[in-house]
Amino acid sequence: MARPLPQRALRAPLRPSARVVADAEHLANLTHHLSPRDRWITRLLYEHRVLTTHQLVQAGWPTRRTANERLLQLYRWRVIDRFQPLSPVGEGMPPAHYVCDVAGAAVLAAEDSIDLKDTGYRHDRALGVAYWPQLAHRIAVNGFFTHLIAHARQPNPPGTLTAWWSEARARRAFGDIVRPDAYGRWTSNRSDVEWFLELDWATEPYPRLAAKISKYGQLATTTGIVTPVLFWFPTTSRETRARRALADAVARLDQPDTVPVATTAATLTPPDDQLDPSRARWLPLTQAHAGRLTLDQLPRAWPRLPAPAPVSDRLGDGAPGQGLRPPAPMPPEKYRG
Repeated sequence: MARPLPQRALRAPLRPSARVVADAEHLANLTHHLSPRDRWITRLLYEHRVLTTHQLVQAGWPTRRTANERLLQLYRWRVIDRFQPLSPVGEGMPPAHYVCDVAGAAVLAAEDSIDLKDTGYRHDRALGVAYWPQLAHRIAVNGFFTHLIAHARQPNPPGTLTAWWSEARARRAFGDIVRPDAYGRWTSNRSDVEWFLELDWATEPYPRLAAKISKYGQLATTTGIVTPVLFWFPTTSRETRARRALADAVARLDQPDTVPVATTAATLTPPDDQLDPSRARWLPLTQAHAGRLTLDQLPRAWPRLPAPAPVSDRLGDGAPGQGLRPPAPMPPEKYRG
């Protein structure tokens, strides 16, 4: 994550495997074969476009083996599709990347009582993410949230993920002012914290990062809702330089308290945990000398931060005419262990 691969190194198909034809008869037969977890995973892929094997294991299965067995069956049924990224020689085999396939999209459309054509789903567009310049960035954003789901699925969980909005959904709600990479909320016994995620890939100049602060201030003024903004950076050196630009931008606001900001860097944690937001890695702009905080400790850094409003009060939440309804942030109850 600290040194993202070039996008050209992330494209290749998996070996072909026998698959069914997604005709009307097949869709009818799927009805009694798909579990609530299958449907939730399919909806997750539709909403967030692409997830890796590892991320799907974090989200819904106890082991990689059981996940792989079920994912292969769903692939053969055309519920989901997959592609295999390339990696440079010596980097090892990357995980498969999964997307929603035509049968999966048709099942979800039927569940929501809308025509498939009205969802905007196209199979070629779904697989087109393999060639996105932003593919690695999207995978990183989604990994941020699947880490939280994995924590919430543990025995005696530290909390639960109560909101996970994709970039597209956030854009529908706030896109005329801000365009965050995602919106999330984590609820625990100690706190209820929400945030906009800005996952920086070291591609934007510092003035452009700083310019986002005034836009988040405008959003807070317009909606009357104060929401923290979490910036994730690939290295500590990038974080240090960015913090100066962000602090200057916050200081220029008429009401600096309307844009609480905290930052972190991938290199602060071991490779497997670089996207785990629950660790003590967040450094608020207002308390640089107090040490890094965990996600659920962040509200302590902003004494004037009001309690989060209900997610249903958010602009655009559940608005009609926007395709399929979004997935629940957590898997069905019986699959959380």
